[in-house]
Amino acid sequence: MDQYDVIVLGGGNAGLCAALSARESGARVLLLERAPESEKGGNSAHTGGAFRVAYEGTNDLKALMPDLLDSEIEHSDFGSYSAEEFFEELAVQSQYRADPDVLDTVVTESFDTLRWMTGKGVRFMPIYGRQAFKVDGKYKFWGGLTIEVSGGGLGLVDALTARAERDGVYIRYGVRARSLSRAGDDWQVGCCDGQTFEARSVIIATGGFHANLRWRTQFLGPGWDLAKVRGSRFNTGDGIEMALETGAAAHGNWSGCHAVFYDLNAPAIGDINLLNMQKNYFHLGIVVNANGERFFDEGADFRNYTYSGMGEKVLQQPGGVAWQIFDQHTESLLPDEYRVRQATRIQADSLEELAEKLDGINENGFLQTVTAWNASVDQSTPFNPAIRDGRGTTGLTIPKSNWANPLTKPPFVAYAVTCGITFTFGGLKVDTLARVLDDDDQPIPGLYAAGELVGNLYFVKYAGGAGLTSGSVLGRIAGHDAASLVSKTTTTL
Repeated sequence: MDQYDVIVLGGGNAGLCAALSARESGARVLLLERAPESEKGGNSAHTGGAFRVAYEGTNDLKALMPDLLDSEIEHSDFGSYSAEEFFEELAVQSQYRADPDVLDTVVTESFDTLRWMTGKGVRFMPIYGRQAFKVDGKYKFWGGLTIEVSGGGLGLVDALTARAERDGVYIRYGVRARSLSRAGDDWQVGCCDGQTFEARSVIIATGGFHANLRWRTQFLGPGWDLAKVRGSRFNTGDGIEMALETGAAAHGNWSGCHAVFYDLNAPAIGDINLLNMQKNYFHLGIVVNANGERFFDEGADFRNYTYSGMGEKVLQQPGGVAWQIFDQHTESLLPDEYRVRQATRIQADSLEELAEKLDGINENGFLQTVTAWNASVDQSTPFNPAIRDGRGTTGLTIPKSNWANPLTKPPFVAYAVTCGITFTFGGLKVDTLARVLDDDDQPIPGLYAAGELVGNLYFVKYAGGAGLTSGSVLGRIAGHDAASLVSKTTTTL
């Protein structure tokens, strides 16, 4: 039986940060990844690489982005994002159900953790393409997001993996862990291929259960078996199931998830070579269902705070499909995810022609909706996509609160969308040291968790960029504490 100090299950952002932290603290570390090396990185590899971080101003950002150019600083309004803002926004998103102590740990440790990651080879850069609009000659960042990783999620995984290999972390691909058991003071990890590994501590970072069709239907509800999977096909809840069998407490919003508008042409399972199929800039237009009717307030808030609930909304519509509609007021503001070759882009020079091209829509219903929409827009309020501009509508049953523009400037453009599930909210309960807790709120000795299977943080809604940050923070903490547990035991002996 192979023996290590720390075993990490899962090779995404959280698992790699945990492995690097444990190795940095002197532990002998094994990382087991269920996927083959060609599909490494879990859900992290499928993300855009945005990180939400508390910072006081440009000097802080320069510490995270040392190659930030003076010209970029001159033409950018980076503003600030205080720890208080970060905490409050995530607390509000969870309807104050998030664990305040764990949330505070994520927020207060976010900046130092990202600085630590830069030392591990991760390169951060301003997120101009998706989170900034040029206003009065300067790029204005919005929605609490300012930075991303160069190369996106796959770049993040590649950088952390390269450093882990260089630092001496043992990485095994294509090894699926299926059982956890205690053997004295140690943990034994049993794998599908018959291998068994032993360590004093185990850190579970295997993600949620978004790719488990049966669990989705059981816990999220009817219809969720029809959702397309945005991320890794290997996130089926293995780590959660193993931990529960050892006495861990189930925790969090098991009937909730992060699910977005996803292009109707997207594959049923996430493809690492086809990542930009989400359609998250609906707040710049309107969205209609197969009846031709709007069904929510597209401008309720910045998309960073509303997009994670759009998958559920569209799944509830006839046929589980909808169309995002834009004209030339805002079409040029749409990012690259709207310009991939596989996108269902439909263009027409008139609304009548557009209606004819929207396969399956009620054409009369659509045209009536747009006529009422155009008459409702308050055009006396200036349009400003970089702030909550208050440019809304009057007289509609479902209003739009911000960024309303009449659909009057051809050509008109539509994108067909459905539900794409990103990750599930339910999972395990951890404390501020990322130790897994049992039903009595007591830490299970030597067992840790980080990443999307942590059930303490996300309820109802999700704020963009929070997932990678929390995974890094709790992964780093878990790795350090797991390694220190080994050293304390050695000292005692």
